[in-house]
Amino acid sequence: MNFPSKLIENAVEELAKLPGVGRKTALRLVLHLLKSETENTQSLSEALVKMRSEITYCQICHNISDSEICNICANPLRDHSLLCVVSDIRDVIAIENTGQYKGVYHVLGGVISPIEGIGPADLNITSLVERLPQSEIKEIVLAVSPTMEGDTTAFYITRKLRDFPVKITTIARGVPVGGELEYTDEITLGRSIIERTSYSK
Repeated sequence: MNFPSKLIENAVEELAKLPGVGRKTALRLVLHLLKSETENTQSLSEALVKMRSEITYCQICHNISDSEICNICANPLRDHSLLCVVSDIRDVIAIENTGQYKGVYHVLGGVISPIEGIGPADLNITSLVERLPQSEIKEIVLAVSPTMEGDTTAFYITRKLRDFPVKITTIARGVPVGGELEYTDEITLGRSIIERTSYSK
């Protein structure tokens, strides 16, 4: 791909490093910014620099935050006796978008994956265990992805928490709404049968 300007080429190369952004898409974005008002481009660059330099992680749950304690942990209206353990910050966003969960979170920062060289010590598991004695937590919901790595992580956490008087649950797994049984994988369908619930109108 030939560029009329080295500056444009550099901008395209940087944008193309983003996930899901190819060189053609990066070029479209660069040309759009070039046509936009200078203030728009400056606002974008300032927002990105400020985000990168000022954003931090909550000292309690490890969620992204603008301060030492995130808005969720600092909110007295949340149910602090209910703790949802997730592997990634994106999971917090996904669960919050449902509007169905009113508890607090703990972000592990990944899942145990020997193939990728990620062990328990690389995750925020120790801080999870340390939260229990000094908190009002009564139930822990393990909301990690139902993969081999996710199940391994959930099993490890369950073992670490077995001496604490807390209820440990996991998110329901089954056939998605609108899904066809014939296209559902055997493991998901099998779990749906085993973990069947009472039918209600």
